[in-house]
Amino acid sequence: MKNELLHIGPLTVYGYGLMIACAVLAVYLTMEYRARKYRYEVQHVFPLFLWGLIGGLAGAKLFFLFTEWKDFVRDPGWYFMHFSDGFVVYGGIITGILFGWLYTRVHGLSFLAWADLVLPSVALGQGIGRIGCFLAGCCYGKETDLPIGITFHTSEFAPNGISLFPTQLFSAAFDFLHFLILIAIAKRKKRDGTVAVSYLLIYSIGRFAIEFFRGDPGRGTIGPFSTSQAIALAVSACVLLAVLPGFLKKKSGQ
Repeated sequence: MKNELLHIGPLTVYGYGLMIACAVLAVYLTMEYRARKYRYEVQHVFPLFLWGLIGGLAGAKLFFLFTEWKDFVRDPGWYFMHFSDGFVVYGGIITGILFGWLYTRVHGLSFLAWADLVLPSVALGQGIGRIGCFLAGCCYGKETDLPIGITFHTSEFAPNGISLFPTQLFSAAFDFLHFLILIAIAKRKKRDGTVAVSYLLIYSIGRFAIEFFRGDPGRGTIGPFSTSQAIALAVSACVLLAVLPGFLKKKSGQ
Protein backbone atom coordinates (compact mmCIF):
# COMPACT_ATOMS: atom_id res chain seq x y z
CA MET A 1 0.00 0.00 0.00
CA LYS A 2 3.05 2.27 0.37
CA ASN A 3 5.82 1.69 -2.12
CA GLU A 4 8.14 4.51 -1.01
CA LEU A 5 9.14 3.21 2.41
CA LEU A 6 12.12 5.36 3.30
CA HIS A 7 14.08 8.37 2.09
CA ILE A 8 17.78 8.64 2.92
CA GLY A 9 18.98 11.87 1.34
CA PRO A 10 18.57 11.42 -2.41
CA LEU A 11 18.06 7.67 -1.98
CA THR A 12 14.55 6.21 -1.90
CA VAL A 13 13.92 2.70 -0.60
CA TYR A 14 10.98 1.18 -2.46
CA GLY A 15 8.86 -1.54 -0.93
CA TYR A 16 8.77 -3.64 -4.09
CA GLY A 17 12.52 -3.56 -4.59
CA LEU A 18 13.19 -4.26 -0.91
CA MET A 19 10.86 -7.27 -0.89
CA ILE A 20 12.41 -8.66 -4.07
CA ALA A 21 15.86 -8.32 -2.50
CA CYS A 22 14.59 -10.07 0.64
CA ALA A 23 13.04 -12.80 -1.50
CA VAL A 24 16.29 -13.44 -3.35
CA LEU A 25 18.21 -13.58 -0.07
CA ALA A 26 15.63 -15.91 1.49
CA VAL A 27 15.82 -18.28 -1.47
CA TYR A 28 19.58 -18.53 -1.23
CA LEU A 29 19.76 -18.89 2.57
CA THR A 30 17.08 -21.60 2.71
CA MET A 31 18.78 -23.42 -0.15
CA GLU A 32 22.12 -23.40 1.66
CA TYR A 33 20.58 -24.37 5.00
CA ARG A 34 18.70 -27.33 3.54
CA ALA A 35 21.71 -28.38 1.44
CA ARG A 36 23.79 -28.66 4.61
CA LYS A 37 20.97 -30.39 6.47
CA TYR A 38 20.45 -33.03 3.79
CA ARG A 39 24.18 -33.30 2.98
CA TYR A 40 24.17 -32.00 -0.57
CA GLU A 41 27.41 -30.76 -2.12
CA VAL A 42 27.23 -27.23 -0.74
CA GLN A 43 29.77 -25.84 -3.22
CA HIS A 44 27.08 -26.12 -5.92
CA VAL A 45 24.45 -24.09 -4.07
CA PHE A 46 25.54 -20.58 -5.03
CA PRO A 47 26.32 -21.24 -8.73
CA LEU A 48 23.07 -23.18 -9.13
CA PHE A 49 21.21 -20.36 -7.39
CA LEU A 50 22.87 -17.84 -9.73
CA TRP A 51 22.04 -19.83 -12.86
CA GLY A 52 18.44 -20.16 -11.76
CA LEU A 53 18.18 -16.47 -10.87
CA ILE A 54 19.55 -15.29 -14.21
CA GLY A 55 17.44 -17.75 -16.17
CA GLY A 56 14.35 -16.92 -14.14
CA LEU A 57 14.66 -13.16 -14.63
CA ALA A 58 15.28 -13.56 -18.36
CA GLY A 59 12.34 -15.91 -18.79
CA ALA A 60 9.97 -13.79 -16.73
CA LYS A 61 10.77 -10.79 -18.94
CA LEU A 62 10.55 -12.73 -22.21
CA PHE A 63 7.16 -14.17 -21.29
CA PHE A 64 5.95 -10.67 -20.43
CA LEU A 65 7.05 -9.43 -23.85
CA PHE A 66 5.19 -12.38 -25.38
CA THR A 67 1.94 -11.35 -23.66
CA GLU A 68 2.52 -7.73 -24.73
CA TRP A 69 3.96 -8.43 -28.16
CA LYS A 70 1.69 -6.01 -30.01
CA ASP A 71 2.68 -3.09 -27.81
CA PHE A 72 6.31 -4.21 -27.91
CA VAL A 73 6.34 -4.17 -31.72
CA ARG A 74 4.67 -0.77 -31.68
CA ASP A 75 7.18 0.78 -29.25
CA PRO A 76 10.10 -1.53 -28.33
CA GLY A 77 12.12 1.37 -26.95
CA TRP A 78 9.68 1.85 -24.07
CA TYR A 79 10.23 -1.70 -22.85
CA PHE A 80 14.00 -1.34 -22.90
CA MET A 81 13.76 1.95 -21.00
CA HIS A 82 11.44 0.34 -18.40
CA PHE A 83 13.14 -3.02 -18.11
CA SER A 84 12.27 -3.38 -14.41
CA ASP A 85 8.53 -3.15 -15.19
CA GLY A 86 6.60 -6.25 -16.15
CA PHE A 87 7.48 -9.87 -15.43
CA VAL A 88 5.52 -13.11 -15.82
CA VAL A 89 6.20 -15.44 -12.89
CA TYR A 90 5.50 -18.58 -14.88
CA GLY A 91 8.12 -17.59 -17.42
CA GLY A 92 10.64 -17.27 -14.63
CA ILE A 93 9.71 -20.66 -13.20
CA ILE A 94 10.02 -22.45 -16.55
CA THR A 95 13.32 -20.92 -17.62
CA GLY A 96 14.72 -21.01 -14.10
CA ILE A 97 14.11 -24.76 -14.01
CA LEU A 98 15.62 -25.09 -17.49
CA PHE A 99 18.79 -23.26 -16.44
CA GLY A 100 18.95 -25.40 -13.30
CA TRP A 101 18.68 -28.53 -15.45
CA LEU A 102 21.52 -27.27 -17.65
CA TYR A 103 23.71 -26.66 -14.61
CA THR A 104 23.11 -30.15 -13.23
CA ARG A 105 23.82 -31.66 -16.65
CA VAL A 106 27.11 -29.78 -16.97
CA HIS A 107 28.25 -30.86 -13.50
CA GLY A 108 26.89 -34.41 -13.54
CA LEU A 109 24.40 -33.86 -10.70
CA SER A 110 20.98 -35.38 -10.15
CA PHE A 111 18.53 -32.81 -11.50
CA LEU A 112 15.54 -34.23 -9.62
CA ALA A 113 17.40 -34.32 -6.31
CA TRP A 114 18.49 -30.70 -6.65
CA ALA A 115 15.06 -29.61 -7.87
CA ASP A 116 13.64 -31.08 -4.66
CA LEU A 117 16.10 -28.94 -2.71
CA VAL A 118 15.56 -25.69 -4.61
CA LEU A 119 11.83 -25.45 -5.26
CA PRO A 120 10.58 -25.07 -1.66
CA SER A 121 12.89 -22.04 -1.41
CA VAL A 122 11.38 -20.67 -4.62
CA ALA A 123 7.89 -20.90 -3.11
CA LEU A 124 9.09 -18.95 -0.06
CA GLY A 125 10.67 -16.31 -2.28
CA GLN A 126 7.49 -15.97 -4.29
CA GLY A 127 5.52 -15.26 -1.12
CA ILE A 128 7.90 -12.51 -0.04
CA GLY A 129 7.88 -11.05 -3.56
CA ARG A 130 4.07 -10.86 -3.55
CA ILE A 131 4.24 -8.65 -0.47
CA GLY A 132 6.31 -6.31 -2.65
CA CYS A 133 3.53 -6.42 -5.24
CA PHE A 134 1.07 -5.43 -2.52
CA LEU A 135 3.20 -2.47 -1.43
CA ALA A 136 3.56 -1.26 -5.02
CA GLY A 137 -0.04 -2.00 -6.03
CA CYS A 138 0.82 -4.14 -9.06
CA CYS A 139 -0.83 -7.52 -9.77
CA TYR A 140 -4.00 -6.12 -8.22
CA GLY A 141 -7.45 -7.69 -8.08
CA LYS A 142 -10.86 -6.96 -9.51
CA GLU A 143 -13.20 -4.41 -7.99
CA THR A 144 -15.20 -5.76 -5.05
CA ASP A 145 -17.77 -4.68 -2.48
CA LEU A 146 -16.72 -7.38 -0.01
CA PRO A 147 -15.21 -6.37 3.36
CA ILE A 148 -11.89 -7.95 2.38
CA GLY A 149 -11.39 -5.33 -0.33
CA ILE A 150 -8.43 -2.94 -0.15
CA THR A 151 -8.17 0.58 -1.55
CA PHE A 152 -5.00 2.11 -2.95
CA HIS A 153 -4.52 5.86 -2.82
CA THR A 154 -1.05 6.57 -4.21
CA SER A 155 -0.30 3.53 -6.39
CA GLU A 156 1.30 3.98 -9.81
CA PHE A 157 -0.21 0.68 -10.95
CA ALA A 158 -3.56 -0.05 -9.30
CA PRO A 159 -6.62 2.20 -9.79
CA ASN A 160 -6.73 4.47 -6.76
CA GLY A 161 -9.83 5.05 -4.65
CA ILE A 162 -11.49 1.75 -5.64
CA SER A 163 -11.96 -1.30 -3.41
CA LEU A 164 -10.12 -4.26 -4.95
CA PHE A 165 -9.60 -7.93 -4.16
CA PRO A 166 -6.23 -8.22 -2.33
CA THR A 167 -4.91 -10.78 -4.80
CA GLN A 168 -1.32 -10.00 -3.82
CA LEU A 169 -2.06 -11.08 -0.24
CA PHE A 170 -4.00 -14.12 -1.47
CA SER A 171 -0.93 -15.09 -3.48
CA ALA A 172 1.50 -14.42 -0.63
CA ALA A 173 -0.53 -16.52 1.83
CA PHE A 174 -0.80 -19.32 -0.72
CA ASP A 175 2.95 -19.23 -1.44
CA PHE A 176 3.88 -19.40 2.26
CA LEU A 177 1.49 -22.33 2.75
CA HIS A 178 2.96 -23.91 -0.38
CA PHE A 179 6.44 -23.61 1.12
CA LEU A 180 5.36 -25.34 4.34
CA ILE A 181 3.63 -28.15 2.44
CA LEU A 182 6.72 -28.76 0.32
CA ILE A 183 8.95 -28.87 3.40
CA ALA A 184 6.62 -31.46 4.91
CA ILE A 185 6.67 -33.51 1.69
CA ALA A 186 10.47 -33.31 1.53
CA LYS A 187 10.76 -34.90 4.98
CA ARG A 188 8.70 -37.90 3.89
CA LYS A 189 9.63 -38.34 0.24
CA LYS A 190 10.50 -41.80 -1.00
CA ARG A 191 12.07 -40.84 -4.32
CA ASP A 192 13.77 -37.85 -5.95
CA GLY A 193 11.43 -35.60 -7.89
CA THR A 194 8.51 -35.90 -5.48
CA VAL A 195 8.93 -32.36 -4.16
CA ALA A 196 9.46 -30.93 -7.65
CA VAL A 197 6.30 -32.57 -8.99
CA SER A 198 4.37 -31.38 -5.93
CA TYR A 199 5.62 -27.84 -6.44
CA LEU A 200 4.46 -27.70 -10.05
CA LEU A 201 1.05 -29.21 -9.38
CA ILE A 202 0.25 -27.22 -6.23
CA TYR A 203 1.45 -23.93 -7.70
CA SER A 204 -0.53 -24.51 -10.89
CA ILE A 205 -3.74 -25.19 -8.96
CA GLY A 206 -3.32 -22.14 -6.75
CA ARG A 207 -2.33 -19.82 -9.58
CA PHE A 208 -5.22 -20.99 -11.74
CA ALA A 209 -7.67 -20.16 -8.94
CA ILE A 210 -6.20 -16.78 -7.99
CA GLU A 211 -6.20 -15.63 -11.61
CA PHE A 212 -10.01 -15.46 -11.51
CA PHE A 213 -9.72 -12.57 -9.05
CA ARG A 214 -6.97 -10.64 -10.87
CA GLY A 215 -8.02 -7.34 -12.38
CA ASP A 216 -4.81 -5.93 -13.83
CA PRO A 217 -4.66 -5.73 -17.64
CA GLY A 218 -1.83 -6.78 -19.92
CA ARG A 219 -1.58 -10.44 -18.79
CA GLY A 220 -2.68 -11.85 -22.12
CA THR A 221 -5.36 -14.42 -22.88
CA ILE A 222 -5.45 -17.81 -24.57
CA GLY A 223 -9.03 -18.71 -25.36
CA PRO A 224 -11.22 -18.22 -22.26
CA PHE A 225 -8.21 -18.28 -19.91
CA SER A 226 -5.50 -15.84 -18.96
CA THR A 227 -2.00 -16.72 -20.16
CA SER A 228 -1.02 -17.90 -16.68
CA GLN A 229 -4.12 -20.10 -16.41
CA ALA A 230 -3.40 -21.67 -19.79
CA ILE A 231 0.21 -22.32 -18.73
CA ALA A 232 -1.03 -23.78 -15.42
CA LEU A 233 -3.25 -26.23 -17.30
CA ALA A 234 -0.44 -27.15 -19.69
CA VAL A 235 2.09 -27.65 -16.89
CA SER A 236 -0.35 -29.76 -14.88
CA ALA A 237 -1.14 -31.91 -17.92
CA CYS A 238 2.55 -32.42 -18.76
CA VAL A 239 3.43 -33.32 -15.16
CA LEU A 240 0.54 -35.75 -14.84
CA LEU A 241 1.35 -37.39 -18.18
CA ALA A 242 4.95 -37.78 -17.07
CA VAL A 243 4.15 -39.08 -13.57
CA LEU A 244 0.96 -41.15 -13.92
CA PRO A 245 2.36 -43.85 -16.26
CA GLY A 246 5.10 -44.66 -13.74
CA PHE A 247 2.65 -44.60 -10.85
CA LEU A 248 0.19 -46.89 -12.62
CA LYS A 249 2.99 -49.24 -13.65
CA LYS A 250 4.16 -49.46 -10.07
CA LYS A 251 0.62 -50.17 -8.82
CA SER A 252 0.00 -52.88 -11.41
CA GLY A 253 3.26 -54.56 -10.48
CA GLN A 254 2.40 -54.83 -6.81
